[in-house]
Amino acid sequence: MTIHTTRARMLLSAATLVAGAATGAAVHAQNIEYTIAVSIPAATHGWTGGVVYHAEQAEQQIEAAFPNIDVIVSTASSATAQVSALEDLSATNDLDALVILPFTSEELTGPVETVAQGGTFITVVDRGLSDPSIQDLYVAGDNIAVGANTAEWLVEQLGGEGEIVVLRGIPTVIDDERIQGFTEVIDQSNIEILDIQYANWNQDEAFTLMQDYLARYPNIDAVWANDDDMLLGVLEAVDQAERTDVQYALGGNGMKQVIEMVMDGDERTPISTPYPPSMIASAMFMTAAQFAGQAPMRGSFLLDAPLITPENAEQFYFPDSPF
Repeated sequence: MTIHTTRARMLLSAATLVAGAATGAAVHAQNIEYTIAVSIPAATHGWTGGVVYHAEQAEQQIEAAFPNIDVIVSTASSATAQVSALEDLSATNDLDALVILPFTSEELTGPVETVAQGGTFITVVDRGLSDPSIQDLYVAGDNIAVGANTAEWLVEQLGGEGEIVVLRGIPTVIDDERIQGFTEVIDQSNIEILDIQYANWNQDEAFTLMQDYLARYPNIDAVWANDDDMLLGVLEAVDQAERTDVQYALGGNGMKQVIEMVMDGDERTPISTPYPPSMIASAMFMTAAQFAGQAPMRGSFLLDAPLITPENAEQFYFPDSPF
């Protein structure tokens, strides 16, 4: 089952109402205590910094609304560290639920499966596990739509022809899906992708790669950086080279600095696509509803990826977020 944004919001609203009604009548009456562990990557770059911010905000909100639910947020700077942290969490706590954004899919699948075998409810966010049958709930953005919607806009702006370069993230399912969505649309046009290489969702690496692209290709009509951290590196490289042929430089993920550019009508970056780190909070609220609201939450919830334009950018702008 896959539920997209509108319906997911309706279900979440309903679950919240049920949770509120159940709080006094059922949960407190039974005096049942629940523990939800949240395992996420540390703030190694802008997007994961946003994940940490929204997870901590959700922790406070859930515990304030439901005193019988204890939320434990754990961060890790690598896949190995996350495996170790997960082992510690499960050894020192009786976990009713685990909300996890895996650092990598393969390395975390086995440890998460071990936790699930103990009867723990498993919610996976963003980067999926190698074996999705382990999870009870999955919350993520629509990565294919992130690529496809960006490409459709770019094809229209370039009149269906031109020369572009692409920067990939890291070798993950997420990156594969974004590239799939983008290239499937571009392949239906006369636009040529001159080059496509990994920059690991890193601003500095994107700056270096874009410098190389600029040195090798005398004309580049547009750049798709796949991610806003990389986009900032691309823009710096283009500005330093004083290249005026680059009409558009696009990213994605909804970094507030980029949203501000869209709101201001920036000529090179007039649109973006959302991939909000706040999805971790949505996953946590939905997991809490599984217990506090007695509302069974199962399935896959994909957040839509509409174009962010000057007309709607304010809806995607979170000035207090680090991303």
